Amino acid sequence: MSTVSTSRPATGRCGHARASSPTSSAASRSAPPVLAVHSGAGVPGYAATDRVHDRLAAMVYVDSFPEAGPIDPDFADDDRPLPSWEDPNESLDGISEEQLATFRERAVPEPGAALRESIELTDERRLGVPTTVLCTAWPSAEFRKAIEDGQPWLQALGSLRDVAWVDLPTSHWPMWSRPRETAEVLGRVARDAGA
Repeated sequence: MSTVSTSRPATGRCGHARASSPTSSAASRSAPPVLAVHSGAGVPGYAATDRVHDRLAAMVYVDSFPEAGPIDPDFADDDRPLPSWEDPNESLDGISEEQLATFRERAVPEPGAALRESIELTDERRLGVPTTVLCTAWPSAEFRKAIEDGQPWLQALGSLRDVAWVDLPTSHWPMWSRPRETAEVLGRVARDAGA
């Protein structure tokens, strides 16, 4: 597990995908796990469904979606720290000042290589992994409309065969703003998947 002081400049998409994939010990459990990813972790999470689709009970994208391309191909730094709370694009609804301070203290920067790289997908069976999209900062109706409109950034999400949508209106960070409800959604997905 990374800490704030850990150096990660060379950690790329493949490393993230390996870290996101169930290990052999997890796969030997009586039931396969549910993999839940948030925000930019949608890229390595999607790679995990490509590599170990048969070892996953289900996939959950928390205010996120599957993608194979780079998040920011021109990003030049070693890592990207947590954005400023002053950023007008940051959705912080329902998060207290105290929570924001704790969040900033614990935040781990995202490795630059992981932002620049694409992932190679090789197994279309990933498209059949049961998937839940937990929509928090953007409602599911808008996601669906964007898919119907052919928005290229949602092409991978539109190609999935088994998608359930859950709306939980709050911030981009539901683990801070609505942790109980977020945990309930994850628990329900795990129960329904037999995980």
